[in-house]
Amino acid sequence: MIQGLGQIKSNIDSGAFNAVQYAGIAALEGDQGCVAEMQSVYQDRRNALLDGLRKIGLNPEMPKATFYVWCPIPAKYKSKEFTTLLLREAGVVTTPGSGFGEPGEGYVRLALTVSRERIEEAVSRIAKIAL
Repeated sequence: MIQGLGQIKSNIDSGAFNAVQYAGIAALEGDQGCVAEMQSVYQDRRNALLDGLRKIGLNPEMPKATFYVWCPIPAKYKSKEFTTLLLREAGVVTTPGSGFGEPGEGYVRLALTVSRERIEEAVSRIAKIAL
């Protein structure tokens, strides 16, 4: 075996780069205050989105452990149609559930990766569309 080749190979296809592993250890063993802070931010965004969508007649379920909300859409639409409607009429980007396979049809996925203010703005725009 060529000297050093084993180390190169292991970093290419047999595991995470050592520096990434050490960073993971530091993150898990370090102060977790930032985790609680981010959980609070995402919970606030989630609650704003759920409350807003429910007020306009859409009924998403509470997500269990993600920064996405899956929202059932009105029965008269397919997922892609509804996504297109939201984009064209409200300027709101969603992902059609059908893009995740047949079980996703009838849903759109909304992300919680923007500020609460942007989420509230998006809900306000959606509310102006005749659903």
